[in-house]
Amino acid sequence: MAAWDLSVTVEDLGPDAPPVTLSVASDLHVGGVILKLVEKTQIKRDWSDHALWWEQKQCWLLRTAWTLEKYGIHADAKLFFMPQHKPLRLCLPNGITLRLRACFSNPVFQTVMGICRMLSEPQLLSLSHSVFLSFFLSFLSRPCLYNGMPAHFADSPQMEAIYKMLSVTQPPPAPEVVAKQYRPASVVDKAHIHGRWLNSSRCLLQQGIQENDRVWLRFKFYAFYDIEPKYDVVRLTQLYEQARWAILLEDIDCTEEEMMLFGALQYHISKVSQSEPQMMSSNAAMDDLESALQSLEVKMEGESSSASEMLVRYKGLLNVGLIFILHTGCEVAPDVNVAAQKFLIRLLIPAPEGMNEVYLRCENEQQYAQWMAACRLGSKGKTLADSSFQNEIQSIRSFLAMQKTNSGSHGNAPANDESINTNSLVSPRYNKKYKTKQLTPRILDAYQNVAQLSLTDAVMRFLQIWQSLPDFGLSYVVVRFKGSRKDEVLGVAPNRLIRIDLGVGDVVKTWRYNNMKQWNVNWDIRQLAIEFEGNVNIAFSCVTADCKIVHEFIGGYIFMSTRSREKSSTLNEELFHKLTGGHEAL
Repeated sequence: MAAWDLSVTVEDLGPDAPPVTLSVASDLHVGGVILKLVEKTQIKRDWSDHALWWEQKQCWLLRTAWTLEKYGIHADAKLFFMPQHKPLRLCLPNGITLRLRACFSNPVFQTVMGICRMLSEPQLLSLSHSVFLSFFLSFLSRPCLYNGMPAHFADSPQMEAIYKMLSVTQPPPAPEVVAKQYRPASVVDKAHIHGRWLNSSRCLLQQGIQENDRVWLRFKFYAFYDIEPKYDVVRLTQLYEQARWAILLEDIDCTEEEMMLFGALQYHISKVSQSEPQMMSSNAAMDDLESALQSLEVKMEGESSSASEMLVRYKGLLNVGLIFILHTGCEVAPDVNVAAQKFLIRLLIPAPEGMNEVYLRCENEQQYAQWMAACRLGSKGKTLADSSFQNEIQSIRSFLAMQKTNSGSHGNAPANDESINTNSLVSPRYNKKYKTKQLTPRILDAYQNVAQLSLTDAVMRFLQIWQSLPDFGLSYVVVRFKGSRKDEVLGVAPNRLIRIDLGVGDVVKTWRYNNMKQWNVNWDIRQLAIEFEGNVNIAFSCVTADCKIVHEFIGGYIFMSTRSREKSSTLNEELFHKLTGGHEAL
């Protein structure tokens, strides 16, 4: 074949160096091109991490046995020869920024896997532009512990220092730091933030991420069913930090009482951290581990059992006696304000056309605890005869007790305790609404109910309350449904999709994943189409995000539903990519 000139820019020669010109033929394979480059540069070094990047096509030429003709490369191709691993600034949930070498040629999925192996292998993480870098990961195996830490962190003093940096909760942020952070003012603002996740099927360089760019590592899929404090200190700490910032920046809504309780727990965690810097599982915490894990679960239990139905009699909001069947598939959420004596239970009951929303009003705290426990058991396919019924009631009562204010003394934390900076413990909205002298006693009152908790138990309790918030786990996207003339909001949750009216914020319809028969994407017009049981079909295009992001969320959560604690030590990467990759997985 006739020879022709191919120009390649070699990054190691410097930004001002001219491209290297090679005489090649179309039947020359990529490996041969690399060999010619190395010989012509006359630089002696390890070139094993280098590869060719095709600028016009935005792709790496990683198949070194392929010829230039097979790739479709001609003389006008703009090629770069550079390392596949480059420095990246990684901002963690606790605000610490690490500078590390990450792979720019693998799909983001694999890049995050590599990063998280270095960071004690956390799960369910991903990456995002300036705001997130995210993906799904899992433990390859339960780590062996050495001196209370995963053994691979004990290899050197440097690794041990990294472990301590990752596993210690940060003190409450300074008020000016909180004030400078971007806070979403509406669900549309949240949708713009949630639309910045990186595509897990493409590499960093394909998505505009350059060397030394800053990306954020965040938990993306909210399905935390295998957290064990003894082994997962790093993951538990980073999850707490992400939850805390979500509360402070109002990315998730909560009541005023819940905000005071979150503030009290932050104060307590910060205080205990000074004497108990690392989370260790006490005997009491280990004894209560199973209930703690259950409280953190998002994935519904009892999926393999038949729907054990439970008859529940209740009074509706209109004080009308009603009877309904509560079964596996129902969703239960609290709507409580202890100070105002408001005890509501929000139920989402599956129906062919979506989900029906029902509110139960309880007359008092005792009735609420019993009914809430009954509803939770019923939604998991259990009856009132289940042995966990009384434990569930007690857990709910403990949660209510933490929201009560104490009119007595503040014990070892007097009202004039200068270490309490309310500007760092509650969101800016409440700092504007109340003065410090009004917030301090309320936070201290809530603090009395958590003051005896260990560091681990306090963090677990914080996450438990965070997970019980109605909007927990929701990611928003502004969409345009097929046949509609107006934009609406789609909420993507771990087990359902929610259609929200953009004007008033009301939930219009809910569809559960377990009622989904199939979904597909028309990549030409960027439209998702989903078919549910009962001949229910929906289709929509995305306004504030690429449709691949929604497709990846749906596929990711469906993938999560196929996993269990017993199988959590293995990761079926091929299945995950098939469910989330779309046309890029073909």
